[in-house]
Amino acid sequence: MKDLEVMIAQINTAVGDIRGNTDRIKFCIDFARGKDVDIICFPEMTIPGYPPEDLLLKSEFIEDNIKAFKSLIKSTNGICAIIGFVDKIKDKIYNSAAVIADGKLLGIHHKMCLPNYGVFDEKRYFTPGDINDVKTYKYRGVNFGVAICEDIWKDEGPTYYEMSLGAELIISLNASPYHIKKFSLREDVISDRALKINMPIIYNNLVGGQDELIFDGRSLVVDCNGKIYNHGKAFDESLSIATFSKDNMLLKNEPYYKEANEIENAYKALVLGVKDYVTKNRFKKAVIGLSGGIDSALTAAIAVDALGSDKVVGVCMPAKYSSIGSRNDATALANNLKIELLHVPIEVIRIDFLNAIHPYFNGTKEGLAEENMQARIRANVLFSLSNKFGYLVLGTGNKSEIAVGYSTLGGDGLCGFSVLKDVYKTMVYKLAKYRNSLSYVIPNNSIIKPPSAELRDNQKDVDSLPEYSILDEILKMYIEEDKGHKEIIKAGFNKKIVDRVIKMVDRNEYKRRQSAPGIKITTKAFGKDRRMPITNVYK
Repeated sequence: MKDLEVMIAQINTAVGDIRGNTDRIKFCIDFARGKDVDIICFPEMTIPGYPPEDLLLKSEFIEDNIKAFKSLIKSTNGICAIIGFVDKIKDKIYNSAAVIADGKLLGIHHKMCLPNYGVFDEKRYFTPGDINDVKTYKYRGVNFGVAICEDIWKDEGPTYYEMSLGAELIISLNASPYHIKKFSLREDVISDRALKINMPIIYNNLVGGQDELIFDGRSLVVDCNGKIYNHGKAFDESLSIATFSKDNMLLKNEPYYKEANEIENAYKALVLGVKDYVTKNRFKKAVIGLSGGIDSALTAAIAVDALGSDKVVGVCMPAKYSSIGSRNDATALANNLKIELLHVPIEVIRIDFLNAIHPYFNGTKEGLAEENMQARIRANVLFSLSNKFGYLVLGTGNKSEIAVGYSTLGGDGLCGFSVLKDVYKTMVYKLAKYRNSLSYVIPNNSIIKPPSAELRDNQKDVDSLPEYSILDEILKMYIEEDKGHKEIIKAGFNKKIVDRVIKMVDRNEYKRRQSAPGIKITTKAFGKDRRMPITNVYK
């Protein structure tokens, strides 16, 4: 095997932006040519973006993506490019990678292993590639094979066949979404695959936010012994060059990437998710209700790190039960983050609302309905600002609250994008402390005070919920691990608490079904990951 230089173009594409994605591909090809590299590879589905979901059911979308792919062929003089797109043969479409070199199409690889679990739904759209159609490609004296994402993860993928055809290198295009612990799993799988086929692998992974999904990049290069030589940047675009020779694999230009800890990665994922959701959907600014609590404080900090202080607006909406301390904490946070803070007191609105509905509530005991009016009034204020100025309302509810329905439908459960939707309350505290380790922005009082919705006198979350340290462990077992009632109790949790938590989770599915999209960071998030029926009598 002669020396070969491969550029790994780890880029952030946008679903449906066929023209914009194609322009980025052309730019990267020109850049690579200027660096005298031999091959440039891109992530999975580079042209249409990933995942395009039901856009794939529109024939015009498929045709436009194919036109864009064909337009790139003439851009490859003096270089080889491997580009992801959607191929169509008769009435079947394929998740594909085109191998183009020196102005000619050398071939097209159709993804063989289609994932259909968790957030993946590829069998709904694509036809799997045929093993008999798999081939290798020779460029500048090097014989290489191509794989697409799940092709690398499965033994029944194309890599063994490509090995039998004399491949010396595998180049894999990927759109592997992030969750906590995913990177170490990904490393293990790719390292093991390289060992099994006894050849190096280039693993180029997509980066960017797409609705609920975060693609973390962190592309890797592995030698035939399973040793990792290079990572692309984490949660950011990068163009790195790997040099291959017959006896070794040497990294060029980019240092070995040092893995960050889980909390740092989770924070970066949340920042990227907010940034791409706001910018790709062309919102002018984000608006957040600031209560003085830790959830809204963390959400605001993430938003500022994603968008900048000038693109975030905070709204303080005190009512009768809002403490002076919480109002001060909200003001301190806004000052620390240097964001605009609007003050919209809602007590007068609350009283008017109560007076208007009084004839129908007369003779009943005051309770949740009256408390939740405050949350619904606040939601109306935020969405009025959104409607008037084109702001995106960022929700502040965390996964623990959303799991058990500890939110108001039409109130704090209503937002445009739910930043902490997949973040347990116990992790909220860890993320807040991590953010303050970078620079102090979240008031310490917001972190240490007992959490409260402040919808009635002396209200605390523990009045309605178990301690979060207990609640979150039960939720993880029930939601992410699909553990049953008996298994959770056997793990050492109190039966009454387990019964109560499971009942709350099950009966609040209807609330979650109406909730906004939110950023996935765990192995099983609400939404695509977990599809429970609303009408469900199984207990």
